[in-house]
Amino acid sequence: MSEESTIFLTDYDLHLWMEGSHHRAWEKMGAHLAEVKGEKGTRFAVWAPNARRVSVVGDFNEWKEGAHSLSTRGDSGIWEGFIPHVKQGDLYKYAVESQHNGYKVQKADPFGFACEIRPQTASVVWDLSGYDWQDGEWMAHRKEKNALNSPVSIYEVHLGSWMRVAEEENRWLTYRELAPKLAQYVAEMGFTHVELLPVTEHPFDGSWGYQTVGYYAPTSRFGTPQDFMFLVDTLHQHNIGVILDWVPAHFPTDEHGLGYFDGTHLYEHADPRQREHQDWGTYIFNYGRVEVSNFLISNALFWLEKYHIDGLRVDAVASMLYLDYSREEGGWIPNAYGGRENLEAIEFLKRFNAVVYQEFPDAMIFAEESTSWPMVSRPTYLGGLGFGYKWNMGWMHDTLTYMSKDPIHRRYHHNHLTFSLLYAFHENFVLPFSHDEVVHGKGSMMGKMSGDDWQKFANLRLLYGYMFTHPGKKLLFMGCEFGQWAEWNHDKSLDWHLLEYASHDGLRRWVRDLNTLMRGEPSLFELDSDPSGFQWIDCNDTEQSTLVFMRRARDSGEVSVCAFNFTPVPRHNYRVGVPFSGYWREMINSDAPLYGGSGQGNMGGVESVPVAAHGHFQSINITIPPLGMVVFKEESREA
Repeated sequence: MSEESTIFLTDYDLHLWMEGSHHRAWEKMGAHLAEVKGEKGTRFAVWAPNARRVSVVGDFNEWKEGAHSLSTRGDSGIWEGFIPHVKQGDLYKYAVESQHNGYKVQKADPFGFACEIRPQTASVVWDLSGYDWQDGEWMAHRKEKNALNSPVSIYEVHLGSWMRVAEEENRWLTYRELAPKLAQYVAEMGFTHVELLPVTEHPFDGSWGYQTVGYYAPTSRFGTPQDFMFLVDTLHQHNIGVILDWVPAHFPTDEHGLGYFDGTHLYEHADPRQREHQDWGTYIFNYGRVEVSNFLISNALFWLEKYHIDGLRVDAVASMLYLDYSREEGGWIPNAYGGRENLEAIEFLKRFNAVVYQEFPDAMIFAEESTSWPMVSRPTYLGGLGFGYKWNMGWMHDTLTYMSKDPIHRRYHHNHLTFSLLYAFHENFVLPFSHDEVVHGKGSMMGKMSGDDWQKFANLRLLYGYMFTHPGKKLLFMGCEFGQWAEWNHDKSLDWHLLEYASHDGLRRWVRDLNTLMRGEPSLFELDSDPSGFQWIDCNDTEQSTLVFMRRARDSGEVSVCAFNFTPVPRHNYRVGVPFSGYWREMINSDAPLYGGSGQGNMGGVESVPVAAHGHFQSINITIPPLGMVVFKEESREA
């Protein structure tokens, strides 16, 4: 702490704030330990342009309003001041009185770095310095790990329910307890990244973090900010990237939060047709207000800089893009051109992506966008929204619909599998089987599969094999990798005891080996977003419900041939055209006994013969196992 004047925000800071370009606003806003004229304390700064007066209340002044008043800084709307003796760990809020209607309220700090454990709602004075990061090697090389032509397999995690301590009243693990357990497991399973459901502070456990109040505070449920840094650091040291779920689409209406902050609709729209997400009972940010967009963009940069986060998954982008999202006729306001597009949100998203990639070109930004909005993951200078990746929700829905069908009927729904390749390269896609697919009565991934128990496991292995060889990066929600029978429950641990059963452990081994295969074979990841990396061999065998395609590496030209059988009838003597002569090794087989299968396969590989098939002069004669998939790679070839 260095000695400073009582005025901390410079005129230049105020200028940047008022034009919406103070991208490191957290360095000046909120609560910061300081020393002024030899006296230690804390300086505070909050934006409340329509307030008559603002004071800081807390346990240091017995929550007495007016005891420590802040001063306004011109027409910036920012109130600031220094309070002696306020120290690390002290609780505080802003007591705000509106100049319009006498409205009085106590608000948590929008820029607060820490919060009380719910149900308490005060902010906590906290210094983010002092953590000794040990992830230098990861940070130096993460550009290669996050690149579009790198293998990306994401394990989606809800920290409060991944693992709990049953013998201690089902308590959740702390950040520091989670760190070694999660890092070791994810590394063993071969995932490249974890994606954490929102860790930003939220008052209600059942929102899973998606109703954020403390945008700058990791939830206190699991420990301190430095404890969360330790979790990220540990994952990095195990060569695992960390992606955060980030929620700029809406925020809750809780009185201590951002809503009606200074007696006016400051962060949200004033008109209820623009202000409220009716589905979620939350408020919508006013993206056209430069200070609000600045708050959000600064927040994104904050997590990337202060917590070494590798990427952000932006939640509910579709709800931001459309003014009529989930609204009845007459319940929304058209834009200036009479359309349904939210022009202010579009501009915000473009600016957000441009700024983030300018500041952190090695970061990953994902859009959860469920419509056919064009060029979501294309650069802004080409007219796109500027995201790095987009979740492929269409592929997810079509594929799960198909897998729920009885195999005898799948021949009539073959297009559910083949349709995705008509648009697979329009965006940089992620193939997501996320938490959203295993909640709200949708059942578990295992429960979606048709057939008896053996067939359900075989179907799920087949599904994951299809996912890991299909163009696109991969995402799998926790518990899906070993076949939970029950829907995800945020109030309890995953059913780890299921791994005592060979069938569940076999499925886990299968996902581990799929990760290992995908990461080791450039043909399965280098050209995920390029049509030159994919070629159908046969997509028309609807009667037998089979698919065969080829994946190609970018530089070496190596190929992998992937064959799928979506029926319980083994396909013997199945001829597949291949581009090269030689020995084609069977690299992986979902029907292997190790995974719980029946053991049908190709004895390690097959030799090609000069019999033309599927437009190739060479072919291989293979067995595709029942409800199974196999992948082949040529070991020696002659053009």
